[in-house]
This record gives sequence, structure tokens and C-alpha cells, in this order.
Amino acid sequence: MSQSTLPDSAIVYRALLRKQWFDVETQEINPDAFYLRQKKQEVGLSVNLASACSLEECAAQFRNCYGIAALQVGQIRQLGLDVVPDSPTHANIMGLPYREDDSALAERLADLLAQIAQLVDY
Repeated sequence: MSQSTLPDSAIVYRALLRKQWFDVETQEINPDAFYLRQKKQEVGLSVNLASACSLEECAAQFRNCYGIAALQVGQIRQLGLDVVPDSPTHANIMGLPYREDDSALAERLADLLAQIAQLVDY
């Protein structure tokens, strides 16, 4: 297996950098956590590889981290997206449109990603 291809069983972490990205009471993750930001010219949604980065290490990379969402690569691929590593500890979820380009598809995919994401404690 090449380093460029993650197995479907791999887990990636999405840092939740805003309080409004999840509901503390229900533990539900808000789809807002899964939008590409055109202003920042993001090409993919930033995630850390769970196999190479502990929850604590993932959270420590940011000034404010309010939680971590765990997603399975296979479930992301079932949505027609892919997860492409760009370093030993980091990858990008690829295939998401900007909200400005296709708001309906961006909202649908963000919603589906939020549904498969699991809030994990660190």
C-alpha cells in the first residue's frame, strides 16, 4: 500500500475550531464544520490522521480547539469524496465544492459529513 492511499478503515480527525460547530448538549456536530472556505482558498478540508496524531496532538496545533470529530475514510469515500494525505500526519478531504460555487451540493455534503462524524473527547 502506498502512502498516498489510505485504507477505508483509516480514521481521520477534524478539529472543531468554533464553539458553534457542535452542540454540547446533544453531541451533534454542525455541518458548518465541513465547509471549504473559499476566502482561505482551501483545496480540501484539513484533517489529521488518527494513526499518526493523537487527539491531544491534534488539538494542540490550534489556539482554540473545542472538540474533535472522528470520521472513517471509507464512509467519506461513499459520499463520492476522497481523503488524500499530504504529510505523514495530515490529509485533505477532497471533492467538496465551495458554497459560493454550488451551495446545494456543498450543504448536502457538509450535512452528510456531519452525520457520519463522531465527537471524540481528548
